[in-house]
Amino acid sequence: MLDIAGELHRWCAEGHDFAVATVVAVRGSAPRQPGAALAVDTDGTAVGSVSGGCVEGAVYELCRQALASGEPALERFGYSDEDAFAAGLTCGGVIDVLVVPVRAGAPQRPVLAAASAAAARGEAAALARVVSGPPGTPGRALLVRADGTVTGGLGGGAALDRSAAAEAAALLDAGHTTTVEIGADGARCGEPVVLLVECSVPPPRMIVFGAIDFAAALVRAGSFLGYHVTVCDARPVFATAARFPAADAVVVDWPHRYLDSQVLDARTVLCVLTHDAKFDVPLLTRALALPVAYVGAMGSRRTHEDRLARLREEGVTEEQLARLRSPIGLDLGARTPEETALSIAAEIVAVRRGGSGRPLAAVRTPIHHGAGAGLVGARV
Repeated sequence: MLDIAGELHRWCAEGHDFAVATVVAVRGSAPRQPGAALAVDTDGTAVGSVSGGCVEGAVYELCRQALASGEPALERFGYSDEDAFAAGLTCGGVIDVLVVPVRAGAPQRPVLAAASAAAARGEAAALARVVSGPPGTPGRALLVRADGTVTGGLGGGAALDRSAAAEAAALLDAGHTTTVEIGADGARCGEPVVLLVECSVPPPRMIVFGAIDFAAALVRAGSFLGYHVTVCDARPVFATAARFPAADAVVVDWPHRYLDSQVLDARTVLCVLTHDAKFDVPLLTRALALPVAYVGAMGSRRTHEDRLARLREEGVTEEQLARLRSPIGLDLGARTPEETALSIAAEIVAVRRGGSGRPLAAVRTPIHHGAGAGLVGARV
């Protein structure tokens, strides 16, 4: 549900009662992953999505029912051979959906309100909710913040809360949303309690080096993909906020010096569009030694070969050079800045998700790479 945190935060602040349906597990091909959510308030207003349209109508009605009854529900939706227009996933997958009413006075409301507020502000936090467990626990929630602060409880005692908080903290450290199973006594034994742990982490970073027209298009693409985008260039006449209104930050500095000043994580993507050796070589020498997700550099094939020779002279290893995506982007035949930005963005997605970059019609791999497997117990 943290994917619609902004809307839920507003509803909580305005005192709306609502129900939120969250995907807790998937099997096979499914358009949304665990954590995807649809919420419905008492006026019938809906925000979000759990399936990209396949079962939205049925889940909408479940939310209305949960609002009326005050009781959570766990439902499974899958493909129906008999009627492809029934409540089923025509893409062939199966999803489990947890529906929780968030009414005034409900014990989970303050926790969900705090989680929505934290996620809306871009803070790191993990929300653990009971998917299935002893009576009185389904739908209950606790929130773990990056500093270890815990808010709320699961209604099953201190031992369960401590164990759930530890699981949530570990998943928050990895930035991973998934289900986990623990014992009702807090150990991995006894009556099982299935938790959905959703992690809200600050958006990944994209740093675009080189304040050129292609960079402006790439900034827009990166922002569309959910990155916090920074443009860096040593030339103040080009590196201006007016030229890059979609950027979150525009920095005037030598690229390698700016890179040295940053603390980056394994989700960061670095796009080097300067194609000038005096900028590229010191920058890439440092970039290729960092544990970031992607390093790409613009330039012709001749420029690329010259760049490789210069980097080898600087002591960059062959293993490090193998990480360099250059010429940058996928082969789309791109010519315009917008087309080039699309090819770069497509390569970044392919690297991040493990895609081949080939047409889907030409491969037999799953359409949605990395889809979660195990389903939790649910009523079909």
